[in-house]
Amino acid sequence: MMRAEALKIDREALLAAALRGAFPDERGRYGPFGGRYVPETLVPALDRLEEGVRAHLRESGFRAELESELRTWVGRPTPLTLARELSRRWGAEVWLKREDLAHTGAHKINNAIGQALLAKRLGAKRIVAETGAGQHGVASAAACARLGMPCVVYMGAIDMERQAPNVGRMKLLGAEVVPVTSGDQTLRAAIDEALRDWVADPNGTYYLLGSAVGPHPYPYLVREFQSVIGVEARAQMLEQAGALPDVAVACVGGGSNAIGLFHPFVRDLGVKLLGLEAGGTGTGLGQNAASLAYGTPGVLQGCYSLLLQDAHGQIQETHSVSAGLDYPGVGPEHALLATIGRVVYEAAEDDESLEALAECCEAEGILPAIESAHAFAGAKRYARANPGSRILIGLSGRGDKDMPTLQRTLLKGKL
Repeated sequence: MMRAEALKIDREALLAAALRGAFPDERGRYGPFGGRYVPETLVPALDRLEEGVRAHLRESGFRAELESELRTWVGRPTPLTLARELSRRWGAEVWLKREDLAHTGAHKINNAIGQALLAKRLGAKRIVAETGAGQHGVASAAACARLGMPCVVYMGAIDMERQAPNVGRMKLLGAEVVPVTSGDQTLRAAIDEALRDWVADPNGTYYLLGSAVGPHPYPYLVREFQSVIGVEARAQMLEQAGALPDVAVACVGGGSNAIGLFHPFVRDLGVKLLGLEAGGTGTGLGQNAASLAYGTPGVLQGCYSLLLQDAHGQIQETHSVSAGLDYPGVGPEHALLATIGRVVYEAAEDDESLEALAECCEAEGILPAIESAHAFAGAKRYARANPGSRILIGLSGRGDKDMPTLQRTLLKGKL
């Protein structure tokens, strides 16, 4: 509420517009957020992409090809699993939307294959991508291998150390993995380098952006390809649980997984939406990656959103045990949904999230990604405060990639 007043916006009018499906508008805006803040050299490429989205996204031939790949190669629909033991322990009815069972092990493949198919139709000769936890890099490499396109993935040097298994997977899938040693050496720096590559050859190169951030039309495009998560989950809840959830819970970094789960539920006002950011080790700048909890409005990587920045507008380095949530901004649609109150966003700290990961392993025989574990931590809190509630958790990916981090944390001294 205070943020809405500070931005001088009509919260009720924006909420009504969101419920009508009015965003993004023709300028790529989500209320005050979004838009396109890029160098002139990228404007023609973004214009072509926007034209391509309009021409192909709803076209029957493209949809048929995409749906075939999702069904026969990605493995959709992914299952909805009743977490019986967590339900017993938490005193709630807990359901898991299993993106960990999608090809390559996470939700990122939904968007990667969609954008790769679009890039091919637009005549791109090569694809560049960024990655943090490595899941988008693996998904991009796999999609490019599937379609016979060269792929270059930029990855922060710090992330390459903590996500070593995914680096090897990308290389096996034929991608060139470029370590980024500039800046904070994490996801933000990787996006910067991918953008530089794209600027150098905007005609022959397609930038396959992995999160719901960046200049328009990327936040919209990523949302559209990831909404398959929520569309399936909504139908599966009605079929398997007999009702919609009381709350849908997802982790939030840039926001692709969360917007994919939340968007099909936005108009269901009886369903609460809860996003969990990376609380890191505390509330101070540099201790977390919780842009919605602690951020202020500003421009980062072509988009106006909520950012972790100091009083002078300098973007701050972030911290999270999770490489995939370690980003100082968030997608513009999440910024809008937070400002108008349709989604509640909270932070889960490193230790709480690691404990949630361990409990899921023990109770359900499922190793979630550390990113997803933040959602489990928030869902457990919700269950404690709302006994008997029906909870849907977006399990965004599996945790095999996190073994180096888990060996240094949860398993330290146990091996």
